[in-house]
Amino acid sequence: MTLARKDTLALNRSRKNLRRDVGRAIADFNMIEDGDRIMVCLSGGKDSYTMLDILLSMQRSAPIDFSIKAVNLDQKQPGFPEHVLPDYLESIGVEYHIIEQDTYSVVKDKTPEGKTFCGLCSRLRRGNLYSYARQIGADKIALGHHRDDIVETLFLNMFFGSRLKAMPPKLLSDDKQNVVIRPLSYCPESEIARYAALREFPIIPCNLCGTQDNMQRQNIKAMLQEWEKQYPGRIDNIFRSITNVAPSQLADTDLFPFRDLRRDESAMVRIAAVNTP
Repeated sequence: MTLARKDTLALNRSRKNLRRDVGRAIADFNMIEDGDRIMVCLSGGKDSYTMLDILLSMQRSAPIDFSIKAVNLDQKQPGFPEHVLPDYLESIGVEYHIIEQDTYSVVKDKTPEGKTFCGLCSRLRRGNLYSYARQIGADKIALGHHRDDIVETLFLNMFFGSRLKAMPPKLLSDDKQNVVIRPLSYCPESEIARYAALREFPIIPCNLCGTQDNMQRQNIKAMLQEWEKQYPGRIDNIFRSITNVAPSQLADTDLFPFRDLRRDESAMVRIAAVNTP
């Protein structure tokens, strides 16, 4: 078998796997409905390229009609190759828009020495994307977070925020004006990386975050990857646990009425009656 033939088979197998997982997530959370206008946020990384590619593939065969508009936020990072995304999007014939907003300077100016950029950067990015989504009347905003991102966020919130919280596959924004969906929620990062490499997407690295070496997310990622090496399937098991929550077995008094728990006296009477000779 030729190398090209092997690559084609590998690509088709990877696409099939991703389409299966994306389709399951869309169905489980009712992410996309007939007539929806989906704003697909494209960063230039492997995850968002893969999300756009899979959604376009599914759009061609879906039993419902929905439109896609790719949107990128150009944050004016020095050295950012502004031509890469427009060239790629024009080559595949997808509708797109580039939002130009210098959030880079704001983040660099406002972030204290020694602190990570990601918190402020994500808030500014989210604000700009939410605002544009309202302008174009987007029904859903699609983000490229995958299964591993969700599990990493779960541990970040537990370790550093004392909260049992991750990133939901579907979210209504605080102002109730935008619905965020994460179609890759069931997809392993390893499969996304494999697919992106086979598709040879023109990846653009994030030089803002990449300049920092004190990011706790990277430490969490390394921990999870080491666990996965020792115990294959552990990341998937952790993800499955957040889809199978038992509030009565935790300790949040807002989620379960622990204070109201009492013995059922009527049940005790029934049991006694049954056991009486």
